[in-house]
Amino acid sequence: MKQILDYFMIDGEVGGNQDWFRNVVMHIGGCAAATACDCCIYFAKYKGKKNLYPFDAENLSKEDYIQFSMKMKPYLRPRMSGVNKLWMYTEGFGKYLEDIGEKVEFKEFSGEHTAREAAVFIKKKINEGTPVPYLMLRHKDKKFADFVWHWFLCIGYEETADDLLIKVATYGEATTFSLKELWNTGYKEKGGLIGITVHRNL
Repeated sequence: MKQILDYFMIDGEVGGNQDWFRNVVMHIGGCAAATACDCCIYFAKYKGKKNLYPFDAENLSKEDYIQFSMKMKPYLRPRMSGVNKLWMYTEGFGKYLEDIGEKVEFKEFSGEHTAREAAVFIKKKINEGTPVPYLMLRHKDKKFADFVWHWFLCIGYEETADDLLIKVATYGEATTFSLKELWNTGYKEKGGLIGITVHRNL
């Protein structure tokens, strides 16, 4: 089975791009805020939650995205050790949503779970039509170096005989990984996933 979300493009790139940020700390450590911004745009564009994104979700632009990232910055601010706990993400993103009068449900899914359990979690959310924020801390495989200590979004999957290939979006690009390889980092300190549930406006 294969399921890829109908995602959005901004100036020819897949979703937003942290490299666009002009603020120095956001440019270096704004990945959590960037994934929250992308989620808000996605929900505004495809789930009828127009108030989540303060600009025009039907006419996305790089400049609007940069301005939006600065609105998100106080809620998911870059810090010395990063937004390196799932609760920091749900607390910060939740506060932004609360301040704009929106309630969204979060489910934190710890990296302590098995890759098989993670596959079930990701498939469920993607099948519901919802991107999945993914936090990876350390990883022993050097091919994942660009994704270390980083938040990115899972936007699709494809099942194979013994694995789940996940499509992820970050830095304006989409990449496909083996979930089994990505999940089993080889380190004790784990990241995890965030499940988001939004309810359509009537």
